Amino acid sequence: MNTSKTKDSYQIAVIPGDGIGREVMEAAIDVLDALDIDFEYVYGEAGDESLERTGTALPDETLEIIKNSDACLFGAAGETAADVIVKIRQEMKMFANLRPVKAYPNTNSLYDDIDFMIVRENTEGMYIADEESYTDDGAIARRIITKEAEERIIRYAFDYACENGKTKVTAVHKANVLKKTDGLFREIFYEVAKDYPEIATEDFYVDATAMYLITQPESFEVIVTTNLFGDILSDEGAGLVGGLGLIPSANIGLDAALFEPVHGSAPDIAGKGIANPIAMMLSAIMMLRYLGENEAADKFDNAILKVLNDANILTGDLGGSASTMELANEVKNNL
Repeated sequence: MNTSKTKDSYQIAVIPGDGIGREVMEAAIDVLDALDIDFEYVYGEAGDESLERTGTALPDETLEIIKNSDACLFGAAGETAADVIVKIRQEMKMFANLRPVKAYPNTNSLYDDIDFMIVRENTEGMYIADEESYTDDGAIARRIITKEAEERIIRYAFDYACENGKTKVTAVHKANVLKKTDGLFREIFYEVAKDYPEIATEDFYVDATAMYLITQPESFEVIVTTNLFGDILSDEGAGLVGGLGLIPSANIGLDAALFEPVHGSAPDIAGKGIANPIAMMLSAIMMLRYLGENEAADKFDNAILKVLNDANILTGDLGGSASTMELANEVKNNL
């Protein structure tokens, strides 16, 4: 995941977006500023409020900010999420979506020993909504799987495993039914695996994987899969470890990267100052690792871990009564 080298300062595109995105972003930035790293933040707008104010959910100016930055932090988008995040992925060629699923203490995790990464292809497949048209009988959508895109994401998953001390990569597909598209995915997986003899391999059908995530989640280390399957399994994974409020994500390309929590804009609690900022903070930690700032990432991660272990300052979703910024201040005090 580390695709950059450390340097004296970084330009970070910051897009708070809608709803609680602004609140959790403020909390994450507050802790980042307490680290011994020089960040220059360049703010852009995107989402529902941008659409209402400017007539577009993703202004060209925001895309330019992302293109000219070392990385991007994104808060949340509401109803325009597809018009914002999917378009950014496509415009910036962010082919890999990373969704860590990790158990933290005092978070209603179903198991204590869960720690795996879902590596999801980001540029093709059913999720990009290549829907041709309505017909007299209904509607038609196309699912395109290419050798280039699938080999790229599969190789990325194996490289991630090697760089992060993982020993096994699991391919997830539905090749027994989707014999051509997922059959090709599985074929490419085992061809690429020959270049990584030190990494164990296995493959499961997506429906079986959905069951195994419940019955034996500790057996997974790195899962690689296609776009729509990855989207669905990622949310199931979130349910294993306490919900979407604790799940960060990364979108990685050759020259760009965006980091965001996956909880959405949560309009029902927006503006109340009670949103859990941990997913946004964990996304910022993923950004630090991408930038090669692993020491700072470890410090940030350990500070969050101490807050969760102590369980004195927690937001309402974790059984506490702290505000968003109270939790952020506790994390900052533990750095």
